[in-house]
Amino acid sequence: MKCEVVAVGTELLLGQIVNTNSAWIGERLAEVGIDCHRHTVVGDNPARMLDTIREALERADAVVVTGGLGPTQDDLTREVIAEVMGVRLERDPDLVERIRSRFSSRGRNMPENNLRQADIPVGATAITELPGTAPGLLCPMGGGKVIYAVPGVPWEMQQMIEGTVLEDLQRRVGIGSVIRSRVLRTWGQSESGLAEDLADEIQRLDREGGPTLAFLASGIEGLRVRITAKAGDEDEVQALLDAEEQRVREAVGRYVFGLDEETMEAVVLKELTAQGLTLAVVESLTGGLIGARLTDVPGASRAFRGSVVAYDADVKRSLLEIPDGPAVGEAAVRAMAEAACRILGADVSLAVTGVAGPEPQDGQPPGTVWMATSVDGVVETLQVTFPADRAQVRQFTVITVLNLLRIRLLARRSS
Repeated sequence: MKCEVVAVGTELLLGQIVNTNSAWIGERLAEVGIDCHRHTVVGDNPARMLDTIREALERADAVVVTGGLGPTQDDLTREVIAEVMGVRLERDPDLVERIRSRFSSRGRNMPENNLRQADIPVGATAITELPGTAPGLLCPMGGGKVIYAVPGVPWEMQQMIEGTVLEDLQRRVGIGSVIRSRVLRTWGQSESGLAEDLADEIQRLDREGGPTLAFLASGIEGLRVRITAKAGDEDEVQALLDAEEQRVREAVGRYVFGLDEETMEAVVLKELTAQGLTLAVVESLTGGLIGARLTDVPGASRAFRGSVVAYDADVKRSLLEIPDGPAVGEAAVRAMAEAACRILGADVSLAVTGVAGPEPQDGQPPGTVWMATSVDGVVETLQVTFPADRAQVRQFTVITVLNLLRIRLLARRSS
């Protein structure tokens, strides 16, 4: 089965919103064995939308349209799909009540405009999931083809894709097998380096068949190695994933920090809790980003004591007692790590300072970062230079220093 994704929204064309929906849908289609041949973006113009969807339907067996299902005048996906189908729109009273109940449950009155969202093309059905007020549509077409319409709001779209669209596509294509993926999260090696380390295994898979490997660079989330396997049943596919995971770990296991949805901060907090340790953070160039990431993890308070954000050099000297001299350097970051444990009463700490850019500081180029970890009173420091922009320098600093702490905690546990 050939599938195409059409993202609707002038804001996507103008770059006001990044089109992450199409990428997410494409990834999910691949995971269940559906070929996605093209992604298209079209603005909120009915004539261009009509041409785009018709052209996609000529090439593909299934078209997933995301966006344009809201209640305002520029939300035109329902009307355009009805025209593609050659039918009129019909108001669904059950949808009216479901949408109305969404508003009443929040103590709000429903604007009349929202009634438009209950209009569906004759012959189409509303997708069962309704996480917001925009119903999705399942629209059978002639010749066994189908159009799915889902909202542009990512979390609403994702529920409908996972709850209805993927299952319906698999049923239509007659996929009786089970396709599953497992993701190994890594940090400390480049994407090309991982591919080189796994070259022999990739060649073996190409030669003998079996699971597939894909590399996904994800910024602050690390580099992901995705293993995808297909088998006749759940037990068989899990066995294939287990065996391939073992082979991948043999090659790059030293870089693996987590599995599937595990983040670096969650892994670090889990290890701290297991060892009965508390953590304090002092950060400069990251401006509170490390603390924010840690407190995003449920139960972080079991191990995380708190964070001090000291951005100005005078604050570092008066509050953290860094020595005279550069505020970005080994002596400064060492004093910051020691101060974190002292001020916040924690067992272990980490500290970061550096030059996020774009201008040099204290004679050091943008991207220069000093990091320190303190475990059992022993401070270790590291200097790195990230050849990246300001946002990336900050993000890479967060995951790198957390990884340094993770490695030290694992060494502590095994000693």
